[in-house]
Amino acid sequence: MSEQTERNQRGVVIVGAGMAGVQTAVALREQGFDGPVTLLGAEPHQPYDRPPLSKAVLLGKAEDSAFDVDFEGLGIDLRLGTDVTGLRAADHALDTAAGPVPYEVLVLATGARPLTLPGTEGVPGVHLLRTLDDAARLRPVLAAGARVVVVGAGWIGAEFATAAREAGCAVTVVEAAERVLAGAMPAEVADAMAGWYAQAGAELVTGVRVAGIEEGRVLLADGRALPADAVVVGIGARPDTGWLAGSGVDLGPDGSVTADAWLRTSLPGVYAVGDCASFPSARHGERLLVHHWDNALQGPKAVAANILAGGPAVAYDPVPYFWSEQFGRFVQYAGHHGEADTMVLRGDPAQEAWSVCWLRDGALVAVLAVGRPRDLAQGRRLVEAALPVDPARVADPAIPLKSAAL
Repeated sequence: MSEQTERNQRGVVIVGAGMAGVQTAVALREQGFDGPVTLLGAEPHQPYDRPPLSKAVLLGKAEDSAFDVDFEGLGIDLRLGTDVTGLRAADHALDTAAGPVPYEVLVLATGARPLTLPGTEGVPGVHLLRTLDDAARLRPVLAAGARVVVVGAGWIGAEFATAAREAGCAVTVVEAAERVLAGAMPAEVADAMAGWYAQAGAELVTGVRVAGIEEGRVLLADGRALPADAVVVGIGARPDTGWLAGSGVDLGPDGSVTADAWLRTSLPGVYAVGDCASFPSARHGERLLVHHWDNALQGPKAVAANILAGGPAVAYDPVPYFWSEQFGRFVQYAGHHGEADTMVLRGDPAQEAWSVCWLRDGALVAVLAVGRPRDLAQGRRLVEAALPVDPARVADPAIPLKSAAL
């Protein structure tokens, strides 16, 4: 038996049946792996896509968002309702309530778990929006046109506020930081986006933290009490890796699995992909933890290639990309602006369509496009090529962004 054939017969177990886990299983088959593939999902539902939860599913325009994947036809052993509680590397086994699951190669794709507000567990009317069940619980709230308070003015908070306003709800968004998207966008950009809330009829309260939540109202630290038929908490997420404590898998301070450039973990034969894993980016010069859909779509292709090769074959260093639909606008972002030294506005943020570009040492490293998809597509290619650009041409929205390359 050849080495390649022997590798192809080893069993692969994937923990997590979200986008990253499903795509890893599919990529293994597409790339020619014909050994056993087992996919473990904690939820009882057929694996589904998450972005529609805050849009079509939440508003009752779709019942679910199940992936169009023939698991049986692909020979993928899909085990739903299987909560993995531990990893015993010495035994090459996972612990579950149904008993141990042995593996030869393991892929960690457990995603992220939403952060909760301390003291709100069990309070009636407090919701998260991460799962299909979460969306199902919130759908009748929106259908009733309830008074809704959203805690957190990040991407998910804005998307939920958009859906709630579309459903006719009275919406108040509370953000502890002084501006929306704090930590994600600079003030010049965030301030422009803050105006969208009022335009959509949503009240935005910034610079005030939530002191407590009681049934029917949200108590703010400044003494105010906001009436609320429902409260939606959208204050971020953390890699779902608590179950790996003591396993030998190295975790970072943010809780992410510290994968290498080939998405391998500190344990031999164990890989990590998607929201639960950080990876070193040579392109951007730092370790990245990307909690977005495209990362969960692209990473599995590298994982599958490296499993099939039996070692380093495809380094993973993408141009991060995500999008958000909020308040009638399509917002797209590509790259990473953390180390940028120059920010260039491309158009007027007071208008419906505009972009922002970030440069480092004269080259484009990130672009945010609001209603300008061509800027995003062209900017993404410039980031990938690491080409120097002319800042004056970048700043002119009448000039195609690709023409700014030197």
